[in-house]
Amino acid sequence: MDKMVMNTKKNLVVKTNQLNQALQTLSLAEVRIIQLAIVDARETATGLSTDKPLRIDATRYAEVFETTRQNGYKRMKEAEETLFNRRFTYLDDNGKPIKSRWLQQVQYHDGEGAIEIVFTLAVVEGISRINGLEQFFTSYLLEQTTQFDSVYSVRLYELLTQWRTAKKTPCFEIGVFRDQMGLGINEYKAMCDFKKRVLDLATDEINKKSDLKVKYENVKKGRKIVGFVFTVHEKPKAKRDVVNKERDVSTGDMFTVDGLNDKQLGRIARNPAFMAEYNHLVSPTSPAGQSQQGWEFEMVNRLKKDPTQFNKRPIREYLEY
Repeated sequence: MDKMVMNTKKNLVVKTNQLNQALQTLSLAEVRIIQLAIVDARETATGLSTDKPLRIDATRYAEVFETTRQNGYKRMKEAEETLFNRRFTYLDDNGKPIKSRWLQQVQYHDGEGAIEIVFTLAVVEGISRINGLEQFFTSYLLEQTTQFDSVYSVRLYELLTQWRTAKKTPCFEIGVFRDQMGLGINEYKAMCDFKKRVLDLATDEINKKSDLKVKYENVKKGRKIVGFVFTVHEKPKAKRDVVNKERDVSTGDMFTVDGLNDKQLGRIARNPAFMAEYNHLVSPTSPAGQSQQGWEFEMVNRLKKDPTQFNKRPIREYLEY
């Protein structure tokens, strides 16, 4: 991050600031490609390398960002094409500029609905050195940003999540903050436009769709706003009702969906094994038999209303596929 924001790690900032700024100028779809690739590389123990491709399947993209497989593949290809052509400049350890791309290689697998990408050396070596981003590229934080419709929300969440322990940020000076939000010099120059189109939009979406509750205060010099200070709080986790009764594992009660959220239930409904075992529950002419969204909507509602009808195996087994 910038020296003003992360002044306790000046050396780290000097080395990585340009790469971080490059990340902040990407589109929402491009950020999602990078997030997904890095998260999956970590969770599968594949790791980041300059010679081993990272595979991203349309099914995985659709599952995480809640869209259809076909649309997921389309979005992936569109984002990759623009990302492949993006360049940025960063400084080496001696302060000399180096030009780089994000990706050095891409391969499409149209028949399989997947792409394989290889990051450049600058990204592989630099991404984990940016303070805060190593934590940002985790499945937990990925889940917190998948519902965002604005790239500004993702960028602001990335900045603020680092301060969830401290609960308050230092002053984000307006010029630096605009750069961190990925704004060009002529974008939303008027403060009223910046607040309406960027700042308020992002804070509202974070408050509605993530695990954080944030608000900001103006920092003024005279009558002029020169920056913002944010308070950052984690939302209290919902308490689950505890049912104090013994459950007979020989009955349908073993297939309860207690503790599973709608997103997990949606994943279960999309499991090919689940679909094969329960497709007899809907007719081909019903809305649930006409589209993936219709099927998922119907199955999630049925699971929540009466999980005992899904008794071919413990329902949580469908989460793994």
